Amino acid sequence: MTKALTTNGPVLLPGTDGFDEEATGYQLNRPHRPSLIAGVTSTQDVRDAVAYANRTGAKVAVQFSGHGRGAGLEGGVLISTRRMSGVRVDPQARTAWVEAGASWQQVVDATAPHGLAPLAGSSPGVGAVSYTLNGGIGLLGRRYGYASDWVRRFELVTADGGVQEVAPGSELFWALRGGGGSFGMVTGMEIGLVPVARLYGGGLYFDLAQTPDIMDVWHEWTRTVPEDMTSAVSVLSYPDAPMFPEHLRGRHVAQVQISYAGSAEDGARLVLPLRAAGPVLADKVRELPFVESGEVFDEPKQPHPYRSEHRLLNGLDSQALAELVSLAGPSAPAFSVIVLRHLGGALARSPEIPSAVAHRDAAYSLHVLSIVDNGEEVVRPLLEEAMALVAGQAIGRLLAQSFGPMTEDHVRSAFAPGDWPRLTALKAQVDPDRRWHVNHPIPGRQTA
Repeated sequence: MTKALTTNGPVLLPGTDGFDEEATGYQLNRPHRPSLIAGVTSTQDVRDAVAYANRTGAKVAVQFSGHGRGAGLEGGVLISTRRMSGVRVDPQARTAWVEAGASWQQVVDATAPHGLAPLAGSSPGVGAVSYTLNGGIGLLGRRYGYASDWVRRFELVTADGGVQEVAPGSELFWALRGGGGSFGMVTGMEIGLVPVARLYGGGLYFDLAQTPDIMDVWHEWTRTVPEDMTSAVSVLSYPDAPMFPEHLRGRHVAQVQISYAGSAEDGARLVLPLRAAGPVLADKVRELPFVESGEVFDEPKQPHPYRSEHRLLNGLDSQALAELVSLAGPSAPAFSVIVLRHLGGALARSPEIPSAVAHRDAAYSLHVLSIVDNGEEVVRPLLEEAMALVAGQAIGRLLAQSFGPMTEDHVRSAFAPGDWPRLTALKAQVDPDRRWHVNHPIPGRQTA
């Protein structure tokens, strides 16, 4: 079977060493089950893998970390990008060329010696390219905007196995900046960098039994802060188990995440109202080098199975906030995390070169994630209830925050109504056979 596919990287078959690890990734729910995995090392390897898929009529999926995977690929070719992890920095131009399999941490590590930073996300292990294709709300979002707004050009392998440079002025450039991976495989991208070497950030942890109004305090506080302040709050109930920090075990906790792109002195002053809101279980907010920015959200590194739901909101309601908190409480049917992010600022402004990112008027983002240990049917009612609580404020989705599986209507809700026909027409043009199996599929047809 693999004789027709020769690459510089490994070609893995089911049952061989390394196959399961590369097929599964971070998200353990609904894993890929491909017929083979192409461990690509170059653009030519990608082209060869796509050509093989075309000869055999196979679907193609692309995976680096697997954080945002929706429905897994059954059969077909999985392109594993982890061996394409190069990052080249041009400090004079303030740009970086990022290959398909580079994580945000690898990009940050390469840019930091020059006093520069990318518009990285909250989880340093996520793939930079896939995150950016889906929009990307990062730690510097309110100051500098969406990650996709900072892309200068792409290298793209299309469904016919061809390769092209995608630059401003083309329909593909517009679509790839926020429209997801439906149009081909991006093997590399050039991104702009910002002059940020340090930030004032970290987590403030509150026991909701002691400070039940912390969500309202944070909500009111977000109305007053400058654009240099990007923040979020996560709510979860820590199990009383030894693998968790002793001061958090068995507690219903709100973790306020702070990322301030200014001086430590100004940051400390701005955070005072939060610190004064009640007893603090842990205060990890400090000045830190941007290479350590993953500490702000301190997200788990251990793979696990999960389902999630997401909405962009034009506001928050106090009653809905209180009920959302209870959904991630000790009595929840599954371990769940409620995450609210403060948007606005530069995220609300259109970029100089238009992109597919929509709903820029959203004020907040809600993401609810539940661990799937006992079947998806256990967590589905909880996710539905959470979304019902904010139905009156919901205005759509952002692909970067939407973990599937997603229906066509779900994907459509991430875009402006007038942009949907453009995206579906472009999909029909560049992938008429719907070769790509992606997390946020755009149909290759016009829809009303």
